[in-house]
This record gives sequence, structure tokens and C-alpha cells, in this order.
Amino acid sequence: MIDLRTVQRSFIMPHIRRGSCAVDCTMGNGHDTLWLSGEMGPDGHVWAMDIQQAAVDSSEKLLRAEAKYENYTLICGSHENILEYVPSDRDICVIMFNLGWLPGGDHSKTTLRTSTLPAVKGAVQLLGDDGIILIAVYPGHPEGAAEGEMLEEYFSTLDRRVWCATKVRIVNSPTSPYFFAVEKK
Repeated sequence: MIDLRTVQRSFIMPHIRRGSCAVDCTMGNGHDTLWLSGEMGPDGHVWAMDIQQAAVDSSEKLLRAEAKYENYTLICGSHENILEYVPSDRDICVIMFNLGWLPGGDHSKTTLRTSTLPAVKGAVQLLGDDGIILIAVYPGHPEGAAEGEMLEEYFSTLDRRVWCATKVRIVNSPTSPYFFAVEKK
């Protein structure tokens, strides 16, 4: 059985530029933020956001205990405001989204199409050359399935001479998580 996180990181690693910047648009409990912080190094930076204060608190606790570098900014706010939180003049090589709900949190609070699409469009604007946007989708609930369909439709409109949009999905398990890897050439 494949490990989704391992496969995701195999897509991300060729795009990592130590000393550059990354964005975690759905910080959750901070595990991706922590990993990105280590990969960006002491001269890089990571912006991480989540609408739930519990996610910010959990992430802050994890980062204080385990981060090698203090190269991150945690934001309690919606990813749809990515262009307000992240400076456009920075070299952004990785942008991650882990849609759905906060692990261990309230399942009635999920990411929504109405905020996810503006966030993804903002990510497309911010991403530097040879960068990647990775979006994990959870189709096991109605909003998650709808988010995935919406994103596939949007990514199909991107200019293939500039973008390579890939969907990685387990075909015999339709409600299992899957992801999009959107690479800028």
C-alpha cells in the first residue's frame, strides 16, 4: 500500500530551494509546517495559516518543541486571504493545502469551495518558477468531493506550456484521499 505523504513529498522535493520560502495554507496540527520549516533552512521562511485558533495553538506548540529554525509565521485566518498574508516579492517554491477538517477537531468545520478556489488562485499568482502547489483532497464527505471536482475543473484551464497539473488517486478506492501536484515550469 502506498503512503500518500511519502508520495506527496517525492513530488515536492525536486522543487525545494533551501533559503527560499513556502506556504502551508491549511496548517492543521503543524506537521507540514514543521517539515517545510526544516526544508527551507535558517535563511528561508514559511507562512502557515488556518482559520481555527486550535490549529494555530497546536502548531505553535509543535514548532516550539521540534523546529530547528524560527523561520515561520503562523496566521489565524482564512487561506482565501493568502495574497494579504504572503509578500508577493518572495521566492515561493512550495505551497501546500491539506483540505478537509482539522485532524482531531470538529468535522463540521471543513474547508469550503468558496474559500478554497480564491486561495488556490492566489497560490497560482504567488508561486515562483519551478515551484509546486500540492493539494490533498478528501472526497469522503460531500464538500470534499465537490472541492476536488472544482479544483480539477480549474486546473484543466491552466496553460499547459506554463503549468503541469497532475492528479494522483487510488482508482479502486473512490473515497480515499488523493492529491493534485501543480508544477510551474
